[in-house]
Amino acid sequence: MIGGQLKDLTGGLGEEKPEGEKSEAAAKGMTQEEFEQYQQQLAEEKMERDASFAQKKAERATVRSHFREKYRLPKSELDDTQIQAAADDVELPTELAKMIAEDNQEEEHKQSVLGQLTNIQNVDIDQLKEKAQSTIEDLKQSAEKCEVM
Repeated sequence: MIGGQLKDLTGGLGEEKPEGEKSEAAAKGMTQEEFEQYQQQLAEEKMERDASFAQKKAERATVRSHFREKYRLPKSELDDTQIQAAADDVELPTELAKMIAEDNQEEEHKQSVLGQLTNIQNVDIDQLKEKAQSTIEDLKQSAEKCEVM
């Protein structure tokens, strides 16, 4: 009676398993070989999940670093390490790459001479002529009033 209570208090520390207890594999209803295969399969699945997770983290880091470059923001060392950890097999997602290519084409077009000409064509030339003529007339009137000239 006292021995049982003492075991409950100590939590069974230092106790050896009686011979009647089953091994972990037998407790799960498997043979030792099946249990080892099961453990190996679990380890492989965990490694695959970890690799997939690292890949996704690296892809996200790539996207973040792209936007940091585009908007000239400071680089993050964490993103660089995540990309390097994925063994540099990281690419931008295809949809994002298409969007970026379209944005680059639009920016190049806006910066080109033709892009500037299209902006000029949107301006009303008659209105510009009227403003220029009125400005010249104002200058002539102020020049007539000037005593130096």
